[in-house]
Amino acid sequence: MEYEKCCCRHRHEEKENAILYALLSPQRGSHSPSQQRCLCAKRRAVCLQTPQVTCRAASEVLVKTISFMKNLPSFQLLPWGDQLLLLDSCWAPLFLLGLAQEMVTFEVMETPAPSLLERILLDGGGKRQEPRRAQPSLASVQHLQCCLTSFWSLALRPKEYAYLKGAILFNPGVPGLKASSYIESLQQEAQRALQEVLALLHLEDQGRFARILLMSSSLKSIPPALVADLFFQPVIGDTDILELLMEMLVMK
Repeated sequence: MEYEKCCCRHRHEEKENAILYALLSPQRGSHSPSQQRCLCAKRRAVCLQTPQVTCRAASEVLVKTISFMKNLPSFQLLPWGDQLLLLDSCWAPLFLLGLAQEMVTFEVMETPAPSLLERILLDGGGKRQEPRRAQPSLASVQHLQCCLTSFWSLALRPKEYAYLKGAILFNPGVPGLKASSYIESLQQEAQRALQEVLALLHLEDQGRFARILLMSSSLKSIPPALVADLFFQPVIGDTDILELLMEMLVMK
């Protein structure tokens, strides 16, 4: 995950870059750590406030997401390569839709940064250190939470969620598909079924179908890497999430 350059500037940036000054500055009564830390939301790294609880709930949603795919005969009839391409492309928005359906809420906190002394001790061994894994930013997590809140405001019924998941899963625009025409017909079928349900449940709300599709597109804008790093990296570490999903897909 990459972050944009922070626009925040500190008056004493050059001085604080000096190791000796940084080590001595607490004794001189200068800036506190909170004052030295960048306040830009695009750069503030965050992590789950209660990872044990949230990761457990996220794992349950992920299992349900893969089970949804496995239990669709039309998905199982697709070539294996097409199944993998759709899995790679659609698992993140489907998972986020599952979070919305299960009403999973979570809070984040700022990731503690290693102190300057810790960095000096770690680098002092003369060994080349692996680059630190980028943490989700506060801005990206807030955007994700806003997307979930938007779905909650719609109060979708189980059938609405089911047909919307089908419309997201069967995406004929994924590059490399062999059965793209068939997948397109499946997507159209799911969209028609969603429209029929909306006509029965929300006859007075003519714009609901368009709003649902618009909000589903916002889920697709959230990077899968953000989803993996926030909800699953605390559990699986550096394991490739796609490899894990493939194993879940073929598991009996």
